[in-house]
Amino acid sequence: MTLAATDAKGVRPGIPPGLLASLAGLAAAWIAFDLLVWSYGESPRALLSMLFAGTWGTPYGAAQVLYKATPLLFTGVAIDLALRAGLFNIGAEGQLAVAGLAVGAVGASLPTGIPGVVAIPLLIATGGLAGAAWAAPPALLRARLGVHEVISTIMMNRIGEAFVAFALASGLAMKGTVRTGDLPPGAHVPRLDSVASGLRGSAASFAVILAVACAFALPWGFARVRVLREIALVGMNRVACAAEHMPVARRLAQAMLFSGAIAGLSTTATVLGYKGHFESGLGAGAGFGGIAVAMLGRGSALGLVASALLFGTLEQGGLAINAHVPMEAMQVLEGVIIVAVALADARVRESLARAVPRSLGRKARGA
Repeated sequence: MTLAATDAKGVRPGIPPGLLASLAGLAAAWIAFDLLVWSYGESPRALLSMLFAGTWGTPYGAAQVLYKATPLLFTGVAIDLALRAGLFNIGAEGQLAVAGLAVGAVGASLPTGIPGVVAIPLLIATGGLAGAAWAAPPALLRARLGVHEVISTIMMNRIGEAFVAFALASGLAMKGTVRTGDLPPGAHVPRLDSVASGLRGSAASFAVILAVACAFALPWGFARVRVLREIALVGMNRVACAAEHMPVARRLAQAMLFSGAIAGLSTTATVLGYKGHFESGLGAGAGFGGIAVAMLGRGSALGLVASALLFGTLEQGGLAINAHVPMEAMQVLEGVIIVAVALADARVRESLARAVPRSLGRKARGA
């Protein structure tokens, strides 16, 4: 077989389409990085060295990467779970914001002397339940009325933003602030600097272990848990599953609820592991960043972890090179990766295609 040999779809045999999509995203990001840096009159090689020195070049920088990667990994796992069901959960941003508010409010109401073995599991469960609750309307709209989740989850993001602001202004925030009260000492997830003095001052906590556990538990669950296995089958072929009398609508709703719950677990890193309270804007951006993590991760536990670390590095690296290139340039790179992978990802193309009503498609063809 020659190098030019391809299969019927124009892709060389043996190269997984998902890998090609990930490589396309990384290549587009690299080109965009070079163009952005050149536009500011800087050297890409010099800034790349500076970015590495400010992240993995020091223990503190590496720990900050871990902190920024932790909520990204939670939301990446959440969005990947929805993608396996053929759903595109863009609502992780609102889900983690509402979950953060719930964890902050409940945590501030706990007695000061409550032990960690009670407080931490209680607040982790609170975050998961709040995230699932915020995902419930899109789940029901999708299952009962066929409303596409892309539309409803975007709507819930905006409603969540307003709801958090209203709730804080209505008494959940401390007077004169936009934050809840402090959590009791026992409700704090220990920081990594408690076991490594070289990480002192960093925001990284043991929440990263829970995030990695979620990433590895998901593939295990899809292989062994009936509900998750049926969710994956529904994502492959809903018509065939309905013909086999599988509860397709219920499985779609469950997938969205599970996705929202995992997104809500991001509060383990932000509220419990870092701030010790919730404040307006805490964790903002992690929901959208999780889309890029899920797309690059391709359903692989190692892929999701590596993707989260990549974007955590970009976020922390943006601070390291901020004197030469605006740190917002890293957000541009995230967007480039999302667009590039989406264009090359059949799962995402199919999901977005279903968001367009068939009537619009008929009108377009008639025109």
